[in-house]
Amino acid sequence: MSHRFSFDEFFVVELARTIRDGEVTFHGFGSPCATVAMHLAKRTHAPSALLIEGAMYAVNPYPAFIPPTSNDQSLKQGAVYSMRFEEAFDMSVRGEVDHMFLSGIQIDPFGNTNVTSIGSMPAPKVKLGGGGGGCNISATIGRLTLWSTNHRPGRCLVEACDFITDIGHRTPEGTRAELGYTGGGPDTLVTELGVFDFPDGRARLRKLFPDVTLDDVSAATGFGFAVATELETVAWPSREQIDLVRTIDPLGVRRGEFRPSELERTFTA
Repeated sequence: MSHRFSFDEFFVVELARTIRDGEVTFHGFGSPCATVAMHLAKRTHAPSALLIEGAMYAVNPYPAFIPPTSNDQSLKQGAVYSMRFEEAFDMSVRGEVDHMFLSGIQIDPFGNTNVTSIGSMPAPKVKLGGGGGGCNISATIGRLTLWSTNHRPGRCLVEACDFITDIGHRTPEGTRAELGYTGGGPDTLVTELGVFDFPDGRARLRKLFPDVTLDDVSAATGFGFAVATELETVAWPSREQIDLVRTIDPLGVRRGEFRPSELERTFTA
């Protein structure tokens, strides 16, 4: 039997697929798509994953719904433990966090991200919120999943970030190995157009969403990228996955990450 769903639901399902069973997974502030993805993975293919809720530092919570703010006590509901802020950072430094979600207003081909400023310091055109410690933990966490819902306008995936907030595979100062960083760096980037991986430390297009062409991605991307030999189409979500997204996020908080035109994209599988 066919089922119909919107792009925001499809996107969250693909983001959830990056979580592996048994991993310790963490996300940062103001990340509704990542929040929903973590709870979806926990209730489907990754039941043994250990989730750390980004703003509240709750371990394996089971909230009744995703609230509009990431600083909400409801996100701690059902948690087996409530961590202190410093505990989460200590875990990441010790290499005890396997996986983290990161986004940015700019992402370069090496997976560096910028949530600090647009324009050069010390007088940028726009000052952003900053990383909240993301730079530290991005250097030591096992692997990173990057995501963006602002790829299509052409200003997000850029040749060089105006400011590097969170660490990818290579910076102007050197590679992760040269800088002594112990974490594995980004292995996936999910955008509203497709999915990249980083087989040699540089973004390579691996999948396209069904209504997107390679030309669409090329036109929106500010750097040259390799294309996987067998470029895939993102797999359809199951009815169970879509139903769970709607159950986990009945208020549709995830939709706030998308431009209105992206929310008009619908699919039937």
